[in-house]
Amino acid sequence: MKTLYIECNMGVAGDMLMGALYELCDQKENFLSDMNQAFAPYGVTLSVEPAVKCGISGTHMRVAVHGEEEHSHDVLPEHIHEDGHMTIHAQEESPTHDHGTQCCHEHVHDEDTLMHSHEHTHDEDTLMHSHEHTHDEDSLMHVHDHIHDENEHTHTHDNNSHHEHHHTHAHTSYTQILEQIHTLPFPSSVKDSVAAVYRLIGEAESKVHHSTLDQIHFHEVGSIDALVDVTGCAYLLSLLEPETILCSPVHVGNGFVHCAHGTLPVPAPATAELLKGIPFYSRNIQGELCTPTGAAVLKHFVTSFEAMPPMNVTEIGYGMGTKDFAAANCVRVFLGESSPGSNTAPSFDDSVLSISCNLDDMTGEAVGFATELLLQAGALDVYTIPIQMKKNRPGILLTCICEPKDRERLTSLFFLHTTTRGVRYQMFDRAKLTSEIETCHSAYGDIRIKKSCGYGVEKEKAEFEDLKAISAGHNYEVSLDQIRDTIVR
Repeated sequence: MKTLYIECNMGVAGDMLMGALYELCDQKENFLSDMNQAFAPYGVTLSVEPAVKCGISGTHMRVAVHGEEEHSHDVLPEHIHEDGHMTIHAQEESPTHDHGTQCCHEHVHDEDTLMHSHEHTHDEDTLMHSHEHTHDEDSLMHVHDHIHDENEHTHTHDNNSHHEHHHTHAHTSYTQILEQIHTLPFPSSVKDSVAAVYRLIGEAESKVHHSTLDQIHFHEVGSIDALVDVTGCAYLLSLLEPETILCSPVHVGNGFVHCAHGTLPVPAPATAELLKGIPFYSRNIQGELCTPTGAAVLKHFVTSFEAMPPMNVTEIGYGMGTKDFAAANCVRVFLGESSPGSNTAPSFDDSVLSISCNLDDMTGEAVGFATELLLQAGALDVYTIPIQMKKNRPGILLTCICEPKDRERLTSLFFLHTTTRGVRYQMFDRAKLTSEIETCHSAYGDIRIKKSCGYGVEKEKAEFEDLKAISAGHNYEVSLDQIRDTIVR
């Protein structure tokens, strides 16, 4: 089985994972051309930079928006004062950009309140901001002048410095992000995955802020960075076509990180929310190693988080961050074939998701149409069961079995093509035999044989569609059993 294994011993960020996957891709020029063409209207340039960490060579994907690259800002222990005040200093080496803690924040707009936040980076001589600042050490006023599409406002803070900002902020809503995604010139499967990842990010942020998806807004620069990272990862995975994606437990780092909302603990709240159900750990490395964008990509695409299984590895990729640590700051990916298991133990076990709803007001034709669409969209199986519902109404239980990563996409189909107002989710652990297809000869032509083994058993079966086609080609004058009897094994 073609398997991709992601090693997150130093966490994961979207650009780092994209760099690692890029090293595995045999269509590098096409990938860069397609990405740059797609995001050119946003002023984005995606380029490849060689990088070395602890003697290991790898790839750093530089995502520049109008020539500038976003960065995260860790809070180092020596900058935490006894009174709790924190001074934020950028590390000497520019850190890798963070696309989760910066790009998404909530805005509350009403007649009396307009909330906004900014990110600051400090060094010894200059207080750097994404906008121009002037400083007066003796002033006690901190003034921000913002020009918005619909609102012009001023913030005054009691502080020890004087800042004047004259800049324009554009904020993108979740709905607008989805519109941007669906206009990108990529296959539908790629865009569906990107939309699902963004929904995960938006849901995590809205839960942290006790808000809703409609109230969550994304800072334009940060959101475009993140959109490039997520799209790049989804596009590369579509080109690599792994049958299964596995991942190690995730190292999240330690300490604090400075972002649009202020100084937050590591992992940042949105990251922690996204990591629910995913094994992660923290050690003595100070800094944010796992960003919300990286966590969301893993949550959507990874089938299982576990130690690396036996694999026949053919390709290895290294995606580099820009922070320097005692350990190599990289995401490493392995591509290869899973080693076949013995026939006395399960060669592969996984989990599947069941999505179901009760229906009592749809025609048989409409239910059949919904069933076909779910199967075409990648469901592993779809079935209906007759049930008796409230008010003595006969109804249908519609159930879809799918991979967990397809939850959002298939849920959307339930709501779009059935009359249900809600669906139920249930996870099932699944044991299955390892299967492969062999082509065998027969007196009537080649026939595919599915062979399966595991748990001490072996099975094989001729593909029904092949038998059916042969019978049809002989005007149905040859039975299926007659065709099976001529198969040469």
